[in-house]
Amino acid sequence: MITPRSPLYLSHAPTPNVTHFALLAAIEAGVRGCLLSTMPLVILRGFGSEQASSLIYFCAGLVSLVAGLMVPFASRFIPRRWLFTAASGLYLCGMALAISGVPVLKAGALMLNAIGTVTFTVCLSAYVLDYIDRQDLGRNESTRMLFSALPWTIGPASGVFLYDWWAPAPFLLAGFFACLLCGVFWWLRLGNGKQIQRARGPAPNPLAYLARFFAQPRLIAGWLFASIRSCGWWVYIVYLPYFCIDAGLGNKVAGVAASASNGFLLLTPLMLRLVLRWSVRRAIRISFAMTSALFLAGFALSALPWATVALLFLASIGLVMLDVCGGLPFLMAVKPSERTEMAAVYSSFRDVSGITTPAIGSAVLAVAPIAAIFGVMAAGLAAAWAIAGRLHPRLGDPRPGPAGTEPP
Repeated sequence: MITPRSPLYLSHAPTPNVTHFALLAAIEAGVRGCLLSTMPLVILRGFGSEQASSLIYFCAGLVSLVAGLMVPFASRFIPRRWLFTAASGLYLCGMALAISGVPVLKAGALMLNAIGTVTFTVCLSAYVLDYIDRQDLGRNESTRMLFSALPWTIGPASGVFLYDWWAPAPFLLAGFFACLLCGVFWWLRLGNGKQIQRARGPAPNPLAYLARFFAQPRLIAGWLFASIRSCGWWVYIVYLPYFCIDAGLGNKVAGVAASASNGFLLLTPLMLRLVLRWSVRRAIRISFAMTSALFLAGFALSALPWATVALLFLASIGLVMLDVCGGLPFLMAVKPSERTEMAAVYSSFRDVSGITTPAIGSAVLAVAPIAAIFGVMAAGLAAAWAIAGRLHPRLGDPRPGPAGTEPP
């Protein structure tokens, strides 16, 4: 009698799917979620003023931008699996520096964490573009955010409370998630991703592919949407806590608000249904319009601090909706042969927003109160609404194909 045997994967593990990538994103969200509302307080306490803190964030954004653009170049020599592993290592080094009591080392922790984030993002985006079909990108985004909802919801508030209880606590917790991220990645056996073709020439200059990016308007628009949306989150995460402290509301209000806002990630399946019903263009325009109006109202009512907090909290719903649909114009336009390079370009939105937001914030704080930053952000969101009007009305609809075949 022959006994059935379990299959042995002699060459490679089963093909990665949406759930695998969502799991990795959720664990990484545990790293950043613990630090989301904690790091602005750490930097503020270390350097003493909002303007100095803005300068530190500006420098961290510059370092992260350069690192992100170098990842595709590094991937020509370092296998992607080791780059992904290096992201976890950078997070761990950042946690070690953050625990120190030296302000300069805390600034270094912010920069190492930023480099770790951009390295993780580039690698994960490249894996997604390798293994996820074009028509499933929207489901991938919504599943990723659904899986990440719990760490993003619990992390910001718990990080602040842990920091007030024992300063090293949130960094030790984040370090645990960084180790878990590395372990799960190797357990999933993602390897180095799909190989599109063997390289036939020397590795290109890391900036050479930017010309191809600027030649494609849909890529530019998608990148702008991601950058402006990210600026909105920067204002919400960094400057709303500073506003609350200046208004006498304490240092925990904004952390609790950030946790509650991230709870809206649980609604991402519903939001994806709305995107499919409305079309990508309409969903993006509605989200930018709503968010802009609420940021503007928060600025206008800044004399009533609780009203401003409430209005920006409502604006975060629009930001979550943009997390669902704002990146789709970019991802749907990427050519298979440019996955790693364009993933690096796309991930630069976080670094550019990390440079632009504190730079503008410092300029505004030199002549106006913190609340004025909310008004400037409203103008940027309104500009994105206008740009979104140029998107194709049927963007994201399945492409027609021969009978009996799936859309490409």
